[in-house]
Amino acid sequence: MTFDIHIIGGGLAGSEAAWQLAEAGLRVRLSEMRGGGDATPAHETDRLAEMVCSNSFRSDDAENNAVGLLHQEMRALRSLIMRVGDKHRVPAGSALAVDRDAFAAEVTKSIEEHPNVTVMRERIDVLPDHPTIIATGPLTGSGLAEAITAETGQGALAFFDAIAPIVHRDSVDMSVAWMAARWDKGGKDYINCPLDKAQYDDFVAALNSGEKTEFKDWEKDTPYFEGCMPVEVMAERGPQTLRFGPMKGVGLDDPRTGRWPYACVQLRQDNALGTLWNMVGFQTKLKHGEQVRIFRTIPGLENAEFARLGGIHRNSFINSPRLLDGELRLKSRPNVRFAGQITGCEGYVESAAVGILAARFAAAELRGESLSPPPVETALGAILGHITGGADSESFQPMNINFGLMPPLPERFKKADRKKAYTDRARAALADWLQSTRQREPA
Repeated sequence: MTFDIHIIGGGLAGSEAAWQLAEAGLRVRLSEMRGGGDATPAHETDRLAEMVCSNSFRSDDAENNAVGLLHQEMRALRSLIMRVGDKHRVPAGSALAVDRDAFAAEVTKSIEEHPNVTVMRERIDVLPDHPTIIATGPLTGSGLAEAITAETGQGALAFFDAIAPIVHRDSVDMSVAWMAARWDKGGKDYINCPLDKAQYDDFVAALNSGEKTEFKDWEKDTPYFEGCMPVEVMAERGPQTLRFGPMKGVGLDDPRTGRWPYACVQLRQDNALGTLWNMVGFQTKLKHGEQVRIFRTIPGLENAEFARLGGIHRNSFINSPRLLDGELRLKSRPNVRFAGQITGCEGYVESAAVGILAARFAAAELRGESLSPPPVETALGAILGHITGGADSESFQPMNINFGLMPPLPERFKKADRKKAYTDRARAALADWLQSTRQREPA
């Protein structure tokens, strides 16, 4: 072989794993089917680390938020994804959102120019016999999915993931909408489109009656992931559901009235130029014509021009608690590791984080060493523990990082202090772990 380890899949997890291994001095073959004649239902380009659902890495608050803590831990492990994300961030209040095109372009350039990485535009349909990390994500090709199923005897679990529309900024009526962040946190980073009660009621009725995408027979029983629920599915759950979800008006003072709106649609900047804005929480399975008709009833969006309409695709993931060991190896074939969303972690940040862990476990093994997993008190250790045994394999579902995946605090804290207590404990645990592992890392 002309490489030490093979990575299949060039998404955020695969790109991060390739970078970590290459930086450790190992030769990497990275196989990505896009650009080699194959495509997926969701991607638009052949760039590595293309983000297809949202441009947000969510909260960057490392003091009071579990995903912000995960950002901090990944930066401590020299994450490529976080470094490039920080470089290409766009305004989003206390969240980390990025210019998706610039982000993917720089990750691709960094990987392709690394002397220890060979990028191959090819589709892999079998499980290799050499050291491998499978990071094919939730859109794993059918051939490889069948090979995984044949090896494990376990069918892949699946759920639907939906994509939100993107609006051209100059088509938004700013005489109706206004710029602000909820509770004025982080600056005036969101476009806010207010609805009164009558407008909201009509909008919900339109969602309920709008024509939706029809699913194939093999898709009809697939459950949605709760963290990416289509807006019309939320509307079906009750007339007030959206007002307590993506359309809540609390914390947003309408400058025309001085009051909170009955309901509100927020748009978040999607690129560095500020020309494209994503409808926050508006993933949808409505047909394209229905999206244009219904979303233009939102005040401020009457003349909206859409750079991309919403869509929906079927995501797959393996039953990791049953199939993987504590180092992300397939129990029945230990030369194969899994990383990213195919493991059942949910979210771009979590996906890249598991890519870091898979790469570091693999690098240690190839050097003839062992690497202790990060402590479960850390965000990295919590997400690893969840997908490799902490979750119930009988009811395993995708999960974002959250404090509920960490061990309970040993002491009682006031509610206002609990999140900070979790992050303080995690930072101390990570520092101890890094000290012990860096003693064995090559210079």
